[in-house]
Amino acid sequence: MEGSRRPTAAELLAARDKTLPDVIAPGLRVLFCGINPGLYTAAIGHHFGRPGNRFWPTLFRAGFTPRLLSPYDERELLPLGYGITNVVDRATAAADELSPEEFVAGGRNLARKLRKYRPAVLAVLGVGAYRAAFGQPKATVGKQDHPLEGSEVWVLPNPSGLNANYQMDRLIEVFAELRRAAD
Repeated sequence: MEGSRRPTAAELLAARDKTLPDVIAPGLRVLFCGINPGLYTAAIGHHFGRPGNRFWPTLFRAGFTPRLLSPYDERELLPLGYGITNVVDRATAAADELSPEEFVAGGRNLARKLRKYRPAVLAVLGVGAYRAAFGQPKATVGKQDHPLEGSEVWVLPNPSGLNANYQMDRLIEVFAELRRAAD
């Protein structure tokens, strides 16, 4: 489904367990890594697709993109040096439907992607996902002490509109800190 039509309830149900192709290329400056696709995102087939998700406005306001992109513009990130993947590939209604084993397996899969594509920075968007995938229970938001497969690692807040811990201004500040470090 392409365009701005909202998915139907049936399309959302059918999106469960679907996967999305990564937006990835060798040598990116930053590979943004979501937790896993939500049903809305999987139904439309584009990353961070749910209305109310703050990923695209945050990228623009933090200076990563020259204009506000939509999920349908996701491939425009590649020439800018940015890409998108997920810790866990399968779509769920909520991240709490994912098992600890899925996070660990997702971390191993992500490490393989880092070896293959060699981004300068991996930015995991969700501290809980990073902790679960890489066995780092005390990790906090910000630059991590240890690279992963040669990539610097940053943990950023989840940009979901459901993440009440980070208001938009603070979210932009944290993303802008990474942008300055990655430039």
